[in-house]
Amino acid sequence: MGSRSRGDGNYTNPCLTMHQPWASLLVYGIKRIEGRSWPSPITGRLWIHAAGKVPDPETIKAMEDFYRQLYELDGVTDLKFPEHYPVSRLIGCVEVVGCLKSEELASWEDVPQGVRLEGLTAFCWLCEKPQKLLIPFEMRGYQGVYNLERRVLEGALRGLSPVEAPLPIKFPLPDPRNPFSLTPGSLVNGLNKGSIKSKTEEDSSPTLKAAIAGARAAATQFSKKTNSSPAVVFQGQGSRTRSGAKEGVQILDNE
Repeated sequence: MGSRSRGDGNYTNPCLTMHQPWASLLVYGIKRIEGRSWPSPITGRLWIHAAGKVPDPETIKAMEDFYRQLYELDGVTDLKFPEHYPVSRLIGCVEVVGCLKSEELASWEDVPQGVRLEGLTAFCWLCEKPQKLLIPFEMRGYQGVYNLERRVLEGALRGLSPVEAPLPIKFPLPDPRNPFSLTPGSLVNGLNKGSIKSKTEEDSSPTLKAAIAGARAAATQFSKKTNSSPAVVFQGQGSRTRSGAKEGVQILDNE
């Protein structure tokens, strides 16, 4: 429900369709980074729609294990996950405050270590201020970023509820006066490239390594299952662009 408009820059009430469990993890403030093979075309509010494919228990478990391990690095040991992962619904929104390349995020010491480890994709959309809909709206999603219809937007605005994130994050803007100052390449000059990423790969605990491997495997398997199903209307993770080029998979290369 809405118009496909990715790439034209005309976003008045932008929305992104994601597969579960990634969609709810983002709206509940557990997921702080939305990874894509393309940079974010917006800053500001981004509505989140959950695609129609029901996630299997193995995928949910792998992703919950992944985030449980990330949060333990920052001292959070009582992480509470969503009780349900609704599909074919508009479920809430986040604020996109910037977008970085994965190597920039991995080496950015101004944010918690768990956040840096979420950067497993080419481009990392930085998300703050999650809000969820008390009653999710049933609707159809589209590829890329698209605009919600006004009647959906009006109803959604009335039903939003702030989320108490387990570890609220505030990404520091290089230039507070410029909402687009966190763009791919903007932090390169001030970072020690690769230092944190290599330390993570070499020195992380076996449990964390297993969680990261599990998240990668879950994303890859999910993409394969989704792409093999002709009944799926929206091909979110592992989707293809209108030109037919494969966009990637969630977590490894979110859409």
